[in-house]
Amino acid sequence: MAAVPTQTSDRTAGRGGMTAPELRALTSVRGLAAWFVVLFHIRGSIAGLPRAVEAVLAKGYLAVDFFFLMSGFVIWLTYAERLRVEGPAGVPRFLWRRIARIWPLHLVILGAGVALALLLAVTGRHDPTRFPFDELPLHVLLLQNWGFTHALGWNDPAWSISCELAAYLVFPWAVFAVDWRRLPGWAVVGAVAGMITLLHLILQAGGATTLGTDITRFGVVRCLAEFGAGTAVAALWQRWRDRRDAAVAALLVAVGAASGWALGMPETLTVPLLFAAALLALALTSGARGNPLEGRALHYLGQISYSTYLAHYLLFFAFKLAFVRDASDVPLALIALYLAMVLASSVWLFHGVERPAQRLLNNWKVRDPPPCRTA
Repeated sequence: MAAVPTQTSDRTAGRGGMTAPELRALTSVRGLAAWFVVLFHIRGSIAGLPRAVEAVLAKGYLAVDFFFLMSGFVIWLTYAERLRVEGPAGVPRFLWRRIARIWPLHLVILGAGVALALLLAVTGRHDPTRFPFDELPLHVLLLQNWGFTHALGWNDPAWSISCELAAYLVFPWAVFAVDWRRLPGWAVVGAVAGMITLLHLILQAGGATTLGTDITRFGVVRCLAEFGAGTAVAALWQRWRDRRDAAVAALLVAVGAASGWALGMPETLTVPLLFAAALLALALTSGARGNPLEGRALHYLGQISYSTYLAHYLLFFAFKLAFVRDASDVPLALIALYLAMVLASSVWLFHGVERPAQRLLNNWKVRDPPPCRTA
């Protein structure tokens, strides 16, 4: 998750009064995607799981690619105009708000991982490959997936948050360099296709056959390309949001990409295209009467999805230590108990850690940029 992305609820860019609308359907989809990642990580432990279901869950890592696209979409809507108005002086506050969004919860979960690793060390069961203390500073600073490590460690899902941080650092300068609004629609569509194609070519050149190949090597480029494509999709939504034919066209592109994937075309090309088109279609239909993704329960799952995404992995590790004898054959009753614990911990972390810490950090004084002067 993806940053995990997690920004749909971060609607206000700051004290300048600029807001981006929350598209409730996207928030709901973010929640469903987070739970897809949960099931992906536990699929090998579920007793009696049908092969067809396991095959679907084995693609759960692709939810992160949707997170990256959605993150670029929402960050562009929320911050692009404000950054253009404020210029480079607005960059520190943008970065501070993004750090306030992703870092406190990450630090709390990482701290829980350190406590668990110390407990294992005391009992003689420490695994230095799972909990490498020499790499801990990189994880604290969210730099672990910038090419400094060769394997995931500590809290595995946090690799995507590390890549999101890289995207946040690039984003303001991309905003200053390119204004999607000044380009014709066909050029913006071409930019989306170009970024996705470039990602495919880089992965292909590196021998990657799936988007989840060699995360420590390709994670940052995967994030940057999809995040960038998401910003362009946001610009398309802004210019087409009142056009029903645009939603139909986006849906047709998504169906075409999915068909190509099913027929054997490369995942590294078809899936990002599928997700970009699906994201646009979901955004264009968000708020439509009768949309099942507008429901309160699904929306709440989306709101707490960052906590779900970051907490579930280490929680399952601890859960297996405490309750499971055979990690490859966990009874359904225990699986149900674990999933209930994920939900409960997500609620607690969202209300007890994530939101309070974000409010606290955002209320700290960050130097405002000088007022914009016009001739």
